[in-house]
Amino acid sequence: MMRLEVDGLTFTFSAGWSADKYDDWSFYRNQFGKMRDGIKAIDLLVLDPDNTAWFVEVRDYRRHPHTKPSELGDELSRKVFDTLAALLPAQVSANEEPERQMASAILRASRLRVVLHLEQPAKHSRLRPRAINPADVAQKLRRLLKPIDAHPVVAETDHMRGLGWRVA
Repeated sequence: MMRLEVDGLTFTFSAGWSADKYDDWSFYRNQFGKMRDGIKAIDLLVLDPDNTAWFVEVRDYRRHPHTKPSELGDELSRKVFDTLAALLPAQVSANEEPERQMASAILRASRLRVVLHLEQPAKHSRLRPRAINPADVAQKLRRLLKPIDAHPVVAETDHMRGLGWRVA
């Protein structure tokens, strides 16, 4: 079993899965991210036993009210694009061998999926029980990421949408 902590949540992956915190990579922090201002990174790169690559972004609005809900889809799509742009140079230029290997494995994947793991406060208000409607975010992501993943997933700890890992 592999465990990674992101934004106070623990992601647990079974044997046969590979996962890494991409935004902690030396390549992203010290090389690619310094090319120009504003380059973003997805939180997790995951490769499942079926050779599907998963880009996972984690948002816990219970602890940190990050981006405005209306801008969440745009920000995630930007992170996906920037991460995709970084993988080819990481495969050949990263200083850390595990980063080169993971970039290479992701680039060889047979499928690419995008996941927004979105935790929200239990109750936002009486009129709006959820601060962010996951269906609205998923619809915007489908429109923005269609050529990359026509069916991005918006999940949370209590509704994992059939994903192959656990979050606590």
